[in-house]
Amino acid sequence: MSTGTLYIISAPSGAGKTSLVKAIVSRLPDLMICVSHTTRKPRPGEVDGVDYHFIDEHTFLGMIEDAAFLEHARVFDHYYGTAFSSVQSQLSAGLDVILEIDWQGAQQVRRQVPGCQSIFILPPSRVELEKRLRTRAQDDPEVIQRRTQDAVHEISHYGEYDYILVNDDFEIAIDNLTHIVRANRLRLSSCSKETRKLLDELLA
Repeated sequence: MSTGTLYIISAPSGAGKTSLVKAIVSRLPDLMICVSHTTRKPRPGEVDGVDYHFIDEHTFLGMIEDAAFLEHARVFDHYYGTAFSSVQSQLSAGLDVILEIDWQGAQQVRRQVPGCQSIFILPPSRVELEKRLRTRAQDDPEVIQRRTQDAVHEISHYGEYDYILVNDDFEIAIDNLTHIVRANRLRLSSCSKETRKLLDELLA
């Protein structure tokens, strides 16, 4: 049985990563978002087990000791991590899996999953990035300022990724993201069961 492809999608805060990921998952079958664990509090509208697995710091640190994470990092004074078990079960079922993680987590995943595909999403400009952070209105001004400053450091790691995607026009960005996934599904190593059956029939 073919296993799925693991996708890493990273971006600075305000680049629109989460909106793009939700859109592509609704477009393509057999594409799942792996729900990460975090120690931060839920934002308005977020649901435990859907947006994140919200856990306390003691539990998170215990999972680190048990080597339960494929990757983990401390970001903005909170921990984030992706559990091995969640990723393995979905990939083994033939599903493509998306990890929404930062550059630190991406480095860890690449070391352990060499065949993964990584995509970095950029905002169209520095001005637009700052505007989007202010429009979100979910964080206080100090946090927004800090996120703006840290975005430059995040963007500096763009060269570590396989694909660069600019999120200026949302529809164009989601089309480009969709093309990346569809193209990867046409690779010989990712052939579907139906395609392999066709090959067997043609070569019989």
